[in-house]
Amino acid sequence: MKRWLFSACLCVTALAWGETWQFALIGDVPYSARERRELPLMLDAIADSNVAFIAHIGDIKHGQARCDDEVFTDRQQLFNASRAPFVFVPGDNEWSDCNRVSNGAYDPLERLAFLRWLFWQRPDSLGRKTIPLERQPGAYPEHSRFRLGPVLFVTLNLPGPDNNFGWQDEASAEFRERNPAVLQWLKGSFALARREKLAGIVLLFQADPGFQALCARHAAPRISGIPGNRAPGNAGFSRSGRARPRRYAHQPDRSPFARQQPETNRQPCPRRDLRLPADGLDARDHRH
Repeated sequence: MKRWLFSACLCVTALAWGETWQFALIGDVPYSARERRELPLMLDAIADSNVAFIAHIGDIKHGQARCDDEVFTDRQQLFNASRAPFVFVPGDNEWSDCNRVSNGAYDPLERLAFLRWLFWQRPDSLGRKTIPLERQPGAYPEHSRFRLGPVLFVTLNLPGPDNNFGWQDEASAEFRERNPAVLQWLKGSFALARREKLAGIVLLFQADPGFQALCARHAAPRISGIPGNRAPGNAGFSRSGRARPRRYAHQPDRSPFARQQPETNRQPCPRRDLRLPADGLDARDHRH
């Protein structure tokens, strides 16, 4: 993946009460021995800013580095030592690309199973201080959600660059199994946000959904996919005429930092119905 590192402190503000909550996003780190030595200092500096939590949204090692147990165990211990609650969302470097020879020629599904055992067994975050997480029941515990003030945060396993769709016309078996779970978690999360009348919803995942390219092309209200990635589906991204929370998508598989709004009044993206296919599989017309 394209090399970059970001660290950002963001704010959630409840205008009605004048309250503000801060959280931090990092990604694509550590990629080297030097970054591994410096990351604890960065986490301490972030914790000193009194953030509510830190989220790492993918790529906890270099794309050419090995996917060994020792590497992942080291990262788990590092994240668990954070003084701020720590939420980890997987990227391609730690599972879907682990079949590379340079990565150790691992089975990606075996690596993902190890990550699930190591990082996502508990009903709370990593860190010395934790926050409770609601995890998706069943086979995908990496999917979670939690509240910060009036905003719902949702984590999703959507790895770059293609959401593990594969390079054939037909989607990979893993994608076909995971995609319905992603859709279900998205739909349930948006339903929860509407039911609780929350001010917003934030989606945390690695892959680039391509909203900018979609808007720049002024795509028709009904589209067959998302440029550059395989879309999870239409859960929450379409307009129904009812009041809906504002939604943002944070993903590190862009440079230098991306906060994408599926719907906005600002150009070049017109306000229109951006509705993705329910199965999320037909993205062939938009491949790079």
